[in-house]
Amino acid sequence: MVAPAAQRDAVAYLESTHKMSERRACQVIGCCRMTIRYASRRSDDAVVRERMKAMAHERRRFGYRRLHVLLRREGHVVNHKRLFRLYREENLNVRRRGGRKRAIGTRSPMLLPMAPNERWSLDFVSDQLTDGRRLRILCVVDDCTRECLALVADTSLSGGRVARELDQIIAQRGKPKMIVSDNGTEFTSNAILTWADRSRVDWHYIAPGKPNQNAFVESFNGRLRDELLNETLFGSLAHARAALQAWQSDYNTQRPHSRIGWLTPAEYASNFTPRRDLALRSMRSSAPVTAAHDTANFGKTNRRSELKRG
Repeated sequence: MVAPAAQRDAVAYLESTHKMSERRACQVIGCCRMTIRYASRRSDDAVVRERMKAMAHERRRFGYRRLHVLLRREGHVVNHKRLFRLYREENLNVRRRGGRKRAIGTRSPMLLPMAPNERWSLDFVSDQLTDGRRLRILCVVDDCTRECLALVADTSLSGGRVARELDQIIAQRGKPKMIVSDNGTEFTSNAILTWADRSRVDWHYIAPGKPNQNAFVESFNGRLRDELLNETLFGSLAHARAALQAWQSDYNTQRPHSRIGWLTPAEYASNFTPRRDLALRSMRSSAPVTAAHDTANFGKTNRRSELKRG
């Protein structure tokens, strides 16, 4: 099937080269004269197009859906399908970064927290400065509201430093019921064990080699690395701390989150009501039962698929 634009070009070619009339040219290529004479009345959307390009240049890892939310906040009335067309015409597609292949195994649903401060997740992210020095970042996330509670950057972070940072967060926000982390040496140190016993906070360690059990902070780490760490060169530790603080504020107050109805984490936390959100959340999980029912093969992986996927 030939597009209308190509049909118009063919008719114009026959008229100019072979001196055919419009009627005769349409008969030759088999198209309707109404198609040739049609003049588009579609607006150019110059204002929306330029603002979208500016936003995409400022936030290079945002797709058209998040740009659509930001444009609506500014008062631009545009359909998401029209915005997607403009997005593709300007060639603003986000380039996908390749990820490592993972073996396929059984999966069980993850419990969802029912209220803010019910569960926090902790993890470390590594990067380096332009002079080659290593940089470690402590990430603290509220699993219910998706808020980033802290981004602590330093060349070295001990268990005692983690405990002091948690005390500062608790002084401002309140104490969580549970904290989830991996089995890193900082989280299993005597300083953290003493802190958890003194603060009476239930500290849960995920199974070794199972980062999917700490999925909330792992997803946050991916956004942090994709939108900031991979896009910025840090000349000094002070520069890294300032950039992380600005990105944390933008993440909590400006960046729309797809899993909470395209609200920002701060908006979701301020409007959170257990009565409204209780029907959307389940203590068991978002899935009523586990995806795999065969208990005999639970925990086994498909070796053939594992070999195929590398």
